[in-house]
Amino acid sequence: MTARKVLLLIIDGVSDRPCNELGRLTPLQAARTPILDRITAEGVSGIMDTIGPGIRPGSDTSHLSLLGYPPEQYYTGRGPLEAAGTGITMEPGMVGFRCNYATIDGNGHVIDRRAGRIHNTSLLSRIVEEMVDLSSFGVDVLFRSGAGHRAALAFRGEGLGACVSSNDPKKEGIIPPAFVPLSDSSADKKTADALNEFIRQSLPLLADHPLNQDRKREGLPMANMILIRGAGQMGHYEPFRERYGLSGSVISAATLITGIGKSLGLRYVMVEGATGSSDTNLEGKVNAALTELKEQDFVLLNIKGADEAGHDGRAIEKKNFIERIDSALEPLLDTNDCLIVVCADHSTPCSIRDHSADPVPLVIRGDGVRTDSVMHFDEVACAEGGLNRISGQSLMPIICDLINKAKKYGA
Repeated sequence: MTARKVLLLIIDGVSDRPCNELGRLTPLQAARTPILDRITAEGVSGIMDTIGPGIRPGSDTSHLSLLGYPPEQYYTGRGPLEAAGTGITMEPGMVGFRCNYATIDGNGHVIDRRAGRIHNTSLLSRIVEEMVDLSSFGVDVLFRSGAGHRAALAFRGEGLGACVSSNDPKKEGIIPPAFVPLSDSSADKKTADALNEFIRQSLPLLADHPLNQDRKREGLPMANMILIRGAGQMGHYEPFRERYGLSGSVISAATLITGIGKSLGLRYVMVEGATGSSDTNLEGKVNAALTELKEQDFVLLNIKGADEAGHDGRAIEKKNFIERIDSALEPLLDTNDCLIVVCADHSTPCSIRDHSADPVPLVIRGDGVRTDSVMHFDEVACAEGGLNRISGQSLMPIICDLINKAKKYGA
């Protein structure tokens, strides 16, 4: 038999480097993962450079690559994808930005870039979108909350550019700088000027909002500043169904990944309790994926909490979360007629607290797949597998071949 459907499970940032806290093992090596190990034993393994050897991938460029959309051709910046993920309908030519709610003191210095990792900011975002007026620039403002302290901004209007600076100082104790154009283009100057006006108008709206006044009384960091970065102009993406002949869905708590899926025409599936952190509803996400596979040909399932632990340098927490993931994956063992593909989008080593260029483990399990002798899903064991070392842009062609959707090259 040959599998007809595909579940692509991307465990965000799960791969790592040896950690002293774990006896020089990676969190994947140290974790007890009987389900992932069984999937590995019943499949074919390898390691993968999601962009290319020595290139540190972003979550945006790596996901585009894994889905077969070369980032050098399709990537225009993270902002438009974040905006699409928050529910903003991004049309070609619109300019999008990724944002953080942050805390500034009375002198304007940033004292917390994440406003105490605030959640539930939709009331703040609504008042900003409704009250900030950039009509003098001919610009419509769309501003929506993302997960936690994150948000997204989009400008719609004529003559806008995306080559502008950020006001995010990247560290505390600094006053956010003004936006400036990074070229001599009048379009970029217009966008920079509009951004500066957006900040000027949003500051009093945030400072006076009841939500922030309540936080001030409770001694919590106020979300009284918006830090903006990742500007990009929305491009055109060939629909996933047209590219591969497959219907598809995306399940993710990360607005970036949701935005990528929506931009490619994948159906977004919301899961209650999915947070993008270690407290996420793993069982609900797995069950939603299995439900989608009854109707859809392809499901992209992103699980992010391991990446967050890597960024925070918490190796033991990362190991423990991997074990939670593994337990939640047990229902996948009973799937029929489905190719299960498990990988990471990049490595997030606890030792550097950032993405690295280390290749990620990969396993493919399903009807018709040649199996190898690898028995454990981790960065070292999978390197001995039958897939060897591949690039991220090779993944979808391999998947399409295994489900008999590949086109012959030549006669």
